[in-house]
Formats: sequence, C-alpha cells, structure tokens
Amino acid sequence: MGFKTGPFPDVDPETFLERPFLERLRVLSLHWVDHGFGTPKMVHTVYIMKLLFLYIGAGVTIATLTSGYGVFDIGSWWNQPVVYQKLLLWTVLLEALGVAGSWGPLAGHFKPMTGGLLFWLRPGTIRLPPWPGRVPLTAGDSRTVGDVVLYVALLANIVAALILPGVHTASIDAAIDGNSGLVRPALIFPMIALLVLIGLRDKTIFIAARSEQYLPAMVFFAALPFVDMIIALKLLIVIVWMGAGVSKLGRHFSMVVPPMISNTPWLWSKTIKRAHYRNHPTDLRPSKVGGGVAHILGTVVEVVTPLILLFSTSRTLTLLAVILMVAFHLFILSTFPLAVPLEWNILFAYLSVFLFMGFPAWEGYAVTDMSSPWLTVLIVAALLIFPILGNLRPDLVSFLPSMRQYAGNWAAGTWAFAPGAEDKIDEFIKRPSQNTRTQLLASYPPAVADVVMHQLLSFRALHSQGRALYSLMLNHLGADIDTYTLREAEFASNSVMGFNFGDGHLHDEHLIEAIQQRCNFAPAEMVVAWIESQPIHKGVQEYKVIDAALGVIERGTYKVADAVNEQPWLPNGPIPFDVRWRLDHNVSKGKVRQ
Repeated sequence: MGFKTGPFPDVDPETFLERPFLERLRVLSLHWVDHGFGTPKMVHTVYIMKLLFLYIGAGVTIATLTSGYGVFDIGSWWNQPVVYQKLLLWTVLLEALGVAGSWGPLAGHFKPMTGGLLFWLRPGTIRLPPWPGRVPLTAGDSRTVGDVVLYVALLANIVAALILPGVHTASIDAAIDGNSGLVRPALIFPMIALLVLIGLRDKTIFIAARSEQYLPAMVFFAALPFVDMIIALKLLIVIVWMGAGVSKLGRHFSMVVPPMISNTPWLWSKTIKRAHYRNHPTDLRPSKVGGGVAHILGTVVEVVTPLILLFSTSRTLTLLAVILMVAFHLFILSTFPLAVPLEWNILFAYLSVFLFMGFPAWEGYAVTDMSSPWLTVLIVAALLIFPILGNLRPDLVSFLPSMRQYAGNWAAGTWAFAPGAEDKIDEFIKRPSQNTRTQLLASYPPAVADVVMHQLLSFRALHSQGRALYSLMLNHLGADIDTYTLREAEFASNSVMGFNFGDGHLHDEHLIEAIQQRCNFAPAEMVVAWIESQPIHKGVQEYKVIDAALGVIERGTYKVADAVNEQPWLPNGPIPFDVRWRLDHNVSKGKVRQ
C-alpha cells in the first residue's frame, strides 16, 4: 500500500465473480472492517486540497475582500454577519455546482470527478420533479432549455450576492458599531424564488443545494431584523443538530459508526477498528464499543450540547460546548464518510463559533430576546414541520429535510441487471458520464473494477438496509443472483443524475420509470429492491420490488430487528418479509421466506 494505491482485497480478481454472491459479500465485508473502501491516500489529499484552496481559501477571500476586510485579519471579520452570510452562500454555490458534497471518487464520480453542473447545464438529462401529477408545468423527466436557464439564473444570483458589498440596515447599525452591513435582501428574495421553482421542476438540484438547511437561513436573511435574524439562525442550527440526534435513537445508527470508523484514513490500528464489531471475523454486528461511540459521542452530543448552546448564559459553559461541537464536526470530516459532506461540516464548525460566541445569549441574543414570543413559536413550528412529518411518514419527506443526515435510517436500494443489460444505460441515457464501472475501466482492468464495485455492496451490507435488500434479491432472483450484476443504487443513480447523498427517494420507481423509457429493458433485465426509512414509531420498514419493465411488482414490510440481528452475508438465508401485495395476487398476511 502506498500513496497512489490502496489496500486491495485478498482475492483473485480474475476468478472473483465465479464465487457465490454471498461469499463475495463475506470476503469484502471482512476487508471493509480492516481497510474501509481502501481509498488511496492520494484521493484523500485531493479532497483536502479542495477544502483548503477552493472552499476555505477562495471562500474566505471572496467573503472578506468584498466586505472590506483583510483575508488574514481574522480578528476583524470572524464575527461579522456579512462574512458569515457570504460563507454560507459560497457553500450553497459549491453545493449547487456539484463540487462540494457528493463529489469525487468517494461519491462514485471517478471520470469525471464532478457531476452536478455537467448534468444540470445539459438539456435532455434526467430530472425528477417531486409532484409531477399535482404541480402544473412540472410533468416529464427530461431537462429542458428552460430548466437550464433557471439553473444558470440561480448560479448568477448567488454570485452577485457574493461579490456585491453589503448594505446597511437600521437594525444592524443599532446592534453593531462599525459593521459592513448585510447581503442585499433584494438579491436574496429572487434566490429563494429560484430555488423553489427549480425544486418543483427537479428535486435533485434542490436537495443538492441542501435547501432544507440553507433556504430557511436565506428567508431569515431577507425577512427579519438583525437581532431576530441571529436568534432565528441559532434556532435553525439547533434544530438541525437535534433532529439528527433524535434520528440516531433507533437501532440503525449503531451500525453506521463501525464501518465509518473502518473507513477513517488516519486510523491505522486494526485492533481499534475490530473493537467496534462484536467478534471479528464471525460476528460483524456492532459491539458495545461501537454502540457506545455511536450513542454517547454521537447521539448524546447532538441532543444535549445544542440545548446548552441555546440556553446557556455562562461564558465558560458556552465556550466548552462550542469547542465540543467544533471537535464533533471536525472528527466527522476526518473520517471522510462516503458522499463526503466535508464542506458542510466545516461550515457548521464555523457557525458554532460565529453564532454562539460571536453573538452570545448574555449580550442580548438569547431566545427570550426575540422581538415577539409569537415569532419564536412560529419559527420553531415552521422548522419542525418536515422533521416531525419525515419521522412519522418518511415516504412523504426525504431524509435530509427530515434532519436524519447520516443517522443510518435512510431509504436505500439495490439494482440488479441480467448479464449485459447494464450496458443499455451507457448506450441510451444522455449524460456527461458513464456507469461507475465504466468510469473505473479508465484506470483499472475489468476484473479489478468488478471487485471495487462489490466493495460498495459490502458497505451497504454492513448496514441494516443491506441485509434486507440482499434478502429481497435472493427471494426474487434465486440462484441467478450469482450471475446477475448487482449495483449499489446510491452510486448507480449518482452516475445517472449527477448527485446523490444517501437519498433513496432519488432512485425510487420514478427514476426507474425514467430509465425504462430510455432503455426499454425486457422483464427481469433490471430488477430493483428498494426500502423506505423506518418511521420513528414503528418497528418495521416498508419495501418495494420493482421490475423496470413492469413497474412495482411487490410491496411489504420487514422487521428492523430481523435485519439488525443478521450478518452482512446472510448465513441463515434471507430475512423474513411480510408480503402485502404482489403484481399477480394479493397476500393479506403471512410471512414469506423463500
């Protein structure tokens, strides 16, 4: 292993596909425990350089110089509201361009390493309207010239807000002497409108821009007087943190931390990595260490610390809580999680300092200092709508607006192709990239590319959803699972649409229908297992099996406990399912275990 090469699994690539599918999962799941994805350190270096020069370097330079501050005079600008606003908008711009989260090899973008704008500036690529049958002028799944114009207008709007100096308002001048104003509300209002319009036409761009968090901030920028704006922004970040913390209370998050720790590039100790699993190599369920790291250093920190920050009037206690949240985000960043939300973590580390030390509660920025208690209630209620609805009805709200980021409770899917059928996607779908495996062929022999693609499947197998997805595939493909080509849907859909950050709602039957319109698969050529997130008040998850040519062919549920208690390679066979409906007949009750 060197700078340009990662630890490759101990398998013979030329004969790897001759092994049974479940055996492939077992071997690569064990490899993941010790080495994670096996990413070469060169790739991590590329990400670090992108963060240092593109995100931090260019972002801070633009935010400070356009606001009248020296880049290196940090003491003069770290708590200036206009700099904070511009750093947030800089993050939105990079996310909307597709060069922040879900960028590069750790998100399945190998050649090219960027999705995003390469797709969204191109008419004819796939778009996914959230409610095509209900919202006028949003039907269809093909990007038009009008969609491209809207997208370019959004980017231009953000750039204008970044480069123009701030404007003074009576409210900020009354609160801060010698300030540089705020980003012009006249530029924020059209930005909000453009994001909403784009979201109605294509939810992919809306989610990629992380609108669930940044759109409310834009509303606060444009509509609230200064003190109310700062307090509202505190409420926003606290609800984001606590929403993620609450969503980690289930059984899924304990299964997220061990494979995330295993993928950490700076952690060389196999002993520490294996300690997060019960009994390597026979039992890869989370150990007490893995569960403790998840729920003490994760859940408790995200639930308790934000409350301290919001209500503390002690300088020392607030400073300690800020340091803890900064360390929390920097630790997540250092693990290089798949889908790589690195910029987001840096921004939130900065926001922790800016909001709670730059404008502390004891200086007139406590929740009780909002101009009206009814405004406080209204803001909190508005911010809680999607997290509450998304946890109760995850089928209605994607996991990011539900504030369940990286909690392990997400919709997920697996695609299975009959031999040779996957090539149709490369042949018939208009896009600037090709299938993930095809991209890998530019650097690796075909047999090696196949092993790398299976490493993504083993990653999913280490989570609860993987055990359910592969059980469904076993039930529907039978012995043919050893000859079909299985793909992790998050990465496969990323190559089709240019973005995915763990959101199964971006590759449900609506995307499969769009793919089918272009590829015309025969029955059984493309089979999809898809599962919805777990409602917070139920112990089951819903699933669908989709045949690209036939549509949804089966629906049902399974118990989360059954998936959590199994091994990644399903040594006991498929987990049981409660089949509620099949295309050929209904099943009112009774479990199916084929």
